[in-house]
Amino acid sequence: MKAWQIDGFGTPFQLREVPMPEVRPGSVLVKIETSSLMSYLKEYVEGKLPTYRPPHGAFTPGGNGFGTIEAVGRDVWHLKSGQRVVLSSHLVTSENVADKTQILIGVTNFGGAGEAQMADWPDGTLAEYALWPVSAVTPADGLDHIPAEDFSIFSRCVVPYGGLVRGRLSAGETVVINGITGAYGTAAALVALAMGAGKVVGSGRNAAKLEAISKATGGRVTTVAMTGDVKADAEALRAASGGGAELAFDMVGQANDPSTTLSALGSLRRNGRLVLMGSMTVPVPVNYMQMMGNNLEIIGHFMYEADAHLKLLNLLRIGRLDLSPIKAKVYPMSDLPNAMEIARKADSLECVVVRNDLG
Repeated sequence: MKAWQIDGFGTPFQLREVPMPEVRPGSVLVKIETSSLMSYLKEYVEGKLPTYRPPHGAFTPGGNGFGTIEAVGRDVWHLKSGQRVVLSSHLVTSENVADKTQILIGVTNFGGAGEAQMADWPDGTLAEYALWPVSAVTPADGLDHIPAEDFSIFSRCVVPYGGLVRGRLSAGETVVINGITGAYGTAAALVALAMGAGKVVGSGRNAAKLEAISKATGGRVTTVAMTGDVKADAEALRAASGGGAELAFDMVGQANDPSTTLSALGSLRRNGRLVLMGSMTVPVPVNYMQMMGNNLEIIGHFMYEADAHLKLLNLLRIGRLDLSPIKAKVYPMSDLPNAMEIARKADSLECVVVRNDLG
């Protein structure tokens, strides 16, 4: 089969003929239909993201994907050949231990036993076929009317879904999404609406992008432009949310200024929760008395639980999750280098997808 591979960070991205993976116990072989591109894929393969820990030797990058099962291995009882399935890169060990190792297949591990786990599952979805562990495969039965490229948009939504569930978002509650102009921030707004949020308030620094998101969601999202003044921005968010939010959700990536995160924290009502799911390159100076006096809660969260795709697919199935505000920009997988460049520049209302044309 054909697969895109690198031999390690900083080596050329090459389309190669490689052996077809052999199905083994607890796995399925999937013919890839579409794969969404990470906006940072070019920087990743060039080795410009030093915190990432890729597999050793030659491997195929690529995170989440969508395709059809070609074959199933032993110890697989529910998944069948011919099923359309969503592939998640987030793999948590199935061993019955207190502290389970996790990796992102085809992307990174987090050290320790994750090195060995990634050695077992090194290859991602930028290939003609992918061998995948069944615990990270979710059937998309009854959704044949959904185009394959839309499942790439759906996969973007699963990440914030995990954080909103962890933050205990309840129907009718108000949620402030900090960093709504980012890819996962915009997806978080769609998921919050699907989960029944009473009001969604989005914050960001780019007024034009904020307006575009509000328009794309039919006015269901209220937006507030951040100034960098923590107190003033917190007051603006509280006003937009009708006196304060029950939940604040931080999706800002690689931030070097904690001001908007602190403003999101300041937007909370008493007993409010702040979920941190983006990334920050500097410490966040939290006010002890603010936290204690208002019974506030800060929750750090990474990715999602194993059943997240299954539950979110149900929201898609009944029409609660509306993917239409985000548009897929589809390119052939053979044109991956060009698609990577476009993914770098895509805004949050676009999702760059490659469609398998390798064979």
